[in-house]
Amino acid sequence: MRIAVFGLGYVGCVTGGCLARMGHEVCGIDISPTKVCSINEGHCPVTGRGMEALVSQGVRAGRLRATLRPGEAVTASELSLVCVGTPSRRHGEANLDHVRHAVDDIGRALGAARRYHTVVVRSTVPPGTLESLVIPTLERRARKKAGRDFGVCFHPEFLREGSSIHDFFHPPKTVIGSYDARSARALMELWRPIKAPLFVTSLKVAEMVKYADNAFHALKVSFANEMGALGKALGVDSHEVMQIFVRDTKLNISPLYLKPGFAFGGPCLPKDVRALCAMARRARLEVPLLANILASNSRHLRRATELVLATGKKRVGVLGLVFKSDTDDLRESPACALVKGLLEAGREVKVYDPRVSLERLIGANRDFVDRELPQLPHLLLGSLREILAVSEVIVVAGTHPEFQEGIRALKKKHILIDLVRLAPTLLPPGTRALGLCW
Repeated sequence: MRIAVFGLGYVGCVTGGCLARMGHEVCGIDISPTKVCSINEGHCPVTGRGMEALVSQGVRAGRLRATLRPGEAVTASELSLVCVGTPSRRHGEANLDHVRHAVDDIGRALGAARRYHTVVVRSTVPPGTLESLVIPTLERRARKKAGRDFGVCFHPEFLREGSSIHDFFHPPKTVIGSYDARSARALMELWRPIKAPLFVTSLKVAEMVKYADNAFHALKVSFANEMGALGKALGVDSHEVMQIFVRDTKLNISPLYLKPGFAFGGPCLPKDVRALCAMARRARLEVPLLANILASNSRHLRRATELVLATGKKRVGVLGLVFKSDTDDLRESPACALVKGLLEAGREVKVYDPRVSLERLIGANRDFVDRELPQLPHLLLGSLREILAVSEVIVVAGTHPEFQEGIRALKKKHILIDLVRLAPTLLPPGTRALGLCW
């Protein structure tokens, strides 16, 4: 395949060099004469392990070259990869000027192109960029229609500086955000030799995946550093702590706890985060990440409360009260906090949870209810039928299997607010539903 790569920075050089190694004909495009000259002389304009040899081999084999003329490269290619930088602006927004200039050049060339061409953006861009900037620019400049006359995809890269060549050939996943099926097939064929889990999705999801990855990596580094600083202050070997921590692939390094939904609660997480923050205060140590975990959780809980209040309805039924299914533990349950907030806002609230029996609540569990939600005996109903009959808004705050029956039994008069994403495939036709994270 003949491929045009826009941008001869780190990602562009890795992408172009590796594609040339795979046997494709690659032409790199850049506005810098120095970078273009460097590539054509067999040298890599950026530094990185194995990069010089990668570029040199591609040029010697006649499969890698560079040019300052984008139109020439695009018209001679079947696919364009946009790998330009998106640096931060003054207030943090992504600067899309390089993307805009690249797709502007590609669009002009597409106007004269005779063959179907696929435009693929690899640069990290905010969700919606392809739909609001890239596609309109291409269509305006080419005077052609995306999905009919040319294809568009977003295809994020997952390359680490220092091991980027290895990462290119051994990625953790391949993500293709496609505007049209034909373009997705072209990319799938391009990456067929690369063995990795494949995800074909929408443009916006693919754009967001890259930000989710990088934000989580930043979060992990900050978390490890704060635990390390706190460990040092307390005389604990934090390296040994984290070595043991990462060996847990059932909870710590796993998909668990990474599903958008309701706030966390229970007898462990809130109190232990508070305890860590108290230790840091005693050690006169600032730990802003740890210190803001509970604030973030509280704000998410307020979002749920505001979502219910925004319906303007008075009678609210809440399905689920325990902090986690398969237990009757109500301690620091986010659903209890939600009910309390709705009562304080003047709503008439009723609750149904088959896990909760007032007669069986003892010890700390009972103390929590008496202290935080003493109205509970007057709020609890004994069946789904009762709560559906008296409520205008139904809030799903738990995952008990019986709640699925409740969703299926909803009437058009009901408004459903799903905090745990239980409803999408269960809703009766015509039912109005709102989600917290979707």
